[in-house]
Amino acid sequence: MTQAKLYPRTALLLLTALNLLNYADRNVLFAVQPLVQAEFHISKAQLGYLASAFLLCYMVAAPFVGPLADRYSRKLIIAVGAIFWSGLTLLTAFTHTYAELLVRHTLVGVGEATFVTIAPTFVADLFSEDKRGRILGVFYLAIPVGSAAGYLLGGYLAPHHGWRFPFYIAAAPGFLLALAVLFLKEPERGQFDSLKGTPERTTVLGLARNPAFLASTLGMAAMTFSLGGIQVWMPQFLYSERHYTLEAANLTFGLIIVADGILAALAGGWLGDYLLRRMKGAYYFVSAVSMALGVPVMIVALFVTGRLMIPAIAVAAFFLLFNTAPLNAAVINSVDAHIRATAIAVNIFIIHILGDVPSPTMMGWVADRRSLQSAFILPVIAMVVSSAILFYGMKFAPAVRLAAATVEAGKT
Repeated sequence: MTQAKLYPRTALLLLTALNLLNYADRNVLFAVQPLVQAEFHISKAQLGYLASAFLLCYMVAAPFVGPLADRYSRKLIIAVGAIFWSGLTLLTAFTHTYAELLVRHTLVGVGEATFVTIAPTFVADLFSEDKRGRILGVFYLAIPVGSAAGYLLGGYLAPHHGWRFPFYIAAAPGFLLALAVLFLKEPERGQFDSLKGTPERTTVLGLARNPAFLASTLGMAAMTFSLGGIQVWMPQFLYSERHYTLEAANLTFGLIIVADGILAALAGGWLGDYLLRRMKGAYYFVSAVSMALGVPVMIVALFVTGRLMIPAIAVAAFFLLFNTAPLNAAVINSVDAHIRATAIAVNIFIIHILGDVPSPTMMGWVADRRSLQSAFILPVIAMVVSSAILFYGMKFAPAVRLAAATVEAGKT
């Protein structure tokens, strides 16, 4: 394999590994929630607010990071951000009150925003447009694998060593990977892009008039509401309402997420790229169908006990995670490379302010007054909304595959 072919794959592997740590660090807290609640004597709504506050800070930081990444070295910003969030994760040793934990967990969002805003644009510039679904499928494997690692790490270590100990293990590798990023070669922005620039694609103000960007972003926001609430509360649902042990609840849900996530991210990215040859709205279509299929299965998972419950949770999670790569590819392809980091920052702001910032707290509020089972109705409604938006958004998708094919034909 030539160096030209090896470098993009090496860079993708390194950034995927750092992304995995990103999600492991944030999901460890979800695995140890009952122990945190017992030590600090707080309500479920306060537990949910930890996740909401983290995401609020993460969301607010993203619009400041995006424009910087469109002008300056992306790898330097990624490395500094990774060191910052890893250092804050280690500071869990000094959190002895709910307020201290809230501040620490909230500030981690600043560091993680630098990575999640910038890294997808770095990856997108390493590969051609018609491969982005598959490539982003690999990159976003980090969401289920990292999330599962957080659940498994917290669920296994916390009962034996205390809820703070898993954070030390999760934080350490981040420093090494951050330093390794500094040795990557920065790819040329938009080197594989073929679509012509328009005001809607090339300017920040144009995003408000870009229906392809708006549809993918709003569809993703509703999906994020659903996924965010499920990630935060499913282990506790199994623990408190289905009477699993804490370790078994985290192990079960962690294994579901990692197995489903690997299969769904790769399959969703591949199917989106495959259908892109036949329909310009393939990424939107794949995501819309997966969200729609997940609704009845999620209802079974919540209201049917016994042998069907765990398989239903697994299938519902698969459909939720299936759209990760296609939806992110849709967002990336909806804008020009030179404002892509800024567009992703705007996307992050919108999907979190409408998605997983309110959902954990809203679900906690419902759970305090009724039950967690009742609270899970909110993510089901969000899945329906997401599917409807994405079906509508199909007609606005740019003809990326056709443009890419035309460029290649012109070169031969």
